[in-house]
Amino acid sequence: MDKKIISGLFFFLLLVIVSMVCTAQEQFPPPRMLIDTPTAGTLTRGSYDVTLRLYPQGGVIASVGIGLSSRLLLGLSYGGENVIGEGKVNWNPDPGVQLRYRLIDENIALPAIVLGFDSQGYGAYIDSTKRYTVKSRGFFAVASKNYVFLGDLSLHGGINYSLEKSDGDSDPNLFVGIIKSLNPDLALVAEYDFALNDNEDNALGSGKGYLNTGLRWTFAQQLYIEISLKNILQNKHNIPYSNREIKINYYEHF
Repeated sequence: MDKKIISGLFFFLLLVIVSMVCTAQEQFPPPRMLIDTPTAGTLTRGSYDVTLRLYPQGGVIASVGIGLSSRLLLGLSYGGENVIGEGKVNWNPDPGVQLRYRLIDENIALPAIVLGFDSQGYGAYIDSTKRYTVKSRGFFAVASKNYVFLGDLSLHGGINYSLEKSDGDSDPNLFVGIIKSLNPDLALVAEYDFALNDNEDNALGSGKGYLNTGLRWTFAQQLYIEISLKNILQNKHNIPYSNREIKINYYEHF
């Protein structure tokens, strides 16, 4: 993609985020994401959410999701490294595309089930293996169930097949997660990505999987900030440390 088009697209997404935050309030929807893994949450028809993710090496990803119906969601994301800082920005090669369809609504007996696709990975994009540091989900199915236990509790689990397989690891993958409210404003978020598609000889992962946790602060009905600690198990060859990210999410109706 032309660099001018890439820069224009990214800053247009930032402008959309700023303008949306300045509009009126509505009830906050069920979360669509844990930290890196999806839930079975979708958006209602005519609603949208915008997310700004800040990650190491000056990285920024901006994304927009739109509820086309009560079951169907379409999203777009874009970003790169060194957006915050000095020097040349290392833009991701392509925008990320998200699509979700809620197959089953949650009821007393069954969890909500969503089928989807997400081409947005996280961390640096590695040209030599045509993948992100944390691979995109690709095609996925996820189930979510909510409970009332000392506040709100939601459990999530799913399977995915990433299209980022030039590193020679094309296995299906599993992931699980939890959101537990601490009070009306704060919630603990935790997830475990088994990384079954990132544990071969040429892969980045070392076979431990990715354990991430975070604290989510909903300080307005439609706006939350999340601070997360990622890769707690240090699941990378020759990289013996975890990393930190900040996520800002805003929800509104057209």
